[in-house]
Amino acid sequence: MSAPTIDAAAMPTALQRLLDTTRSLASHAQPIAVHGRLIRAAGLVLEATGLRLPVGAICRVESSAHGDSANVEAEVVGFADDRLFLMPTGQVTGLSPGARVTPIDAPVRAPGLGIDSHPWRRTTDRMRHLPIGEGLLGRVVDARGEPLDRGPALTDVRSEPIQRRSINAMDREPVRVPLDTGVRAINTLLTVGRGQRLGLFAGAGVGKSVLLGMMARFTAADVIVVGLVGERGREVKEFIEDILGEEGRRRSVVVAAPADCPPLLRMQGALYATAIAEYFREQGRHVLLLMDSLTRYAMAAREVALAIGEPPATKGYPPSVFARLPLLVERAGNGTDGHGSITAFYTVLAEGDDQNDPIADAARSFLDGHFVLTRALADSGHYPAIDIEQSISRVMHNVTSEEHMALARRVKGLWSRYQRSRDLISVGAYVAGHDQETDQAIALFPRIAQMLQQSMNERCDFHVSLSALESVLAPGGER
Repeated sequence: MSAPTIDAAAMPTALQRLLDTTRSLASHAQPIAVHGRLIRAAGLVLEATGLRLPVGAICRVESSAHGDSANVEAEVVGFADDRLFLMPTGQVTGLSPGARVTPIDAPVRAPGLGIDSHPWRRTTDRMRHLPIGEGLLGRVVDARGEPLDRGPALTDVRSEPIQRRSINAMDREPVRVPLDTGVRAINTLLTVGRGQRLGLFAGAGVGKSVLLGMMARFTAADVIVVGLVGERGREVKEFIEDILGEEGRRRSVVVAAPADCPPLLRMQGALYATAIAEYFREQGRHVLLLMDSLTRYAMAAREVALAIGEPPATKGYPPSVFARLPLLVERAGNGTDGHGSITAFYTVLAEGDDQNDPIADAARSFLDGHFVLTRALADSGHYPAIDIEQSISRVMHNVTSEEHMALARRVKGLWSRYQRSRDLISVGAYVAGHDQETDQAIALFPRIAQMLQQSMNERCDFHVSLSALESVLAPGGER
């Protein structure tokens, strides 16, 4: 990053700060490097001895078998007595017994004139560091921070820890401002607030990626951060070129960790995307974080936990998985003093369209709402296939007017009434005039269904969406 311009009058003060910073960095001398040895490699886990490192530390495993060298980065994920459990971030082909294991120290920020630098004091600050900065805008990177778009090397970035410092819950700005997503069904009946954390619950092939792309293009946000975690590699390029588009990509950062990556890299991809979003929030910007998917992150965490011997608890998921999920999600949200925000959408896979999947069930408890996409609506050609009966936005009452809330409750009530009477209506068993509420629901159902449907290339602003909601219940709407 380029050094800021220093005024001549302030030069002595800046020089003194540089001198103080240099002395502070020099006072934190690193001990002499030590090495350990690889003693076991079984499945996804490597075991090493001769080192005393904390969980989360980064190591380099070096091997020189048959004159061919192979270096693999690994992270400490556990320990037992004097043995460290390492999870590699790459292929372990070529490693041999007795390979040297070398700790990788956190990079030191070089002091500069007018740039504040300090030694890494917290343990989390000395763990995994990746490039973060303005130079990531418009780029596609992997979970290691390396470009995937065959563009030039990253510039205007610096090495930052991906485990950033949390914000006190009492210091966060509450969610009070509505966010225009450009999707009519969401703006009207499931209004989103700036700084909200929501889940998109859906099975495979019901349009969740398309809905994410619509929000990425249409949502009013300064920066968009997309984390593609554990998805098919084919979907990465399709999402960037076909769904995100050239316009959306210019203000976006895409972090891709597809399904063929080791589990640790998939987890790292989610943490990296969140850290990038936190950086832009600290700059005072409003960030839209799209994570696809939270379930794949949980599956990667399950693979890591089972590999080091943690017993399964719920449908094969160890307890630590359910502890990791809120730690990731709680990093999003509003910043302090109303400066900057992260509005996050996490996709949650409902395997076999089971909404009681353990990850889906746990996600509902710590998310600020959930949108459920159903296969029945998708099969009928209703897009986006959002089931407004099963969906809810927990902050809608804080970001909308009382008139808007009344209209939304009325429309959801009519939709629900029609769905409960659908079987009677389809077989002709319902007699008109028997129930006034049902009669109105039947009359207004086509209007409601039309309002809830939207083309993937159609943008509907918030005020236009509200006008469409009012027109559904306007006098003469039953015709």
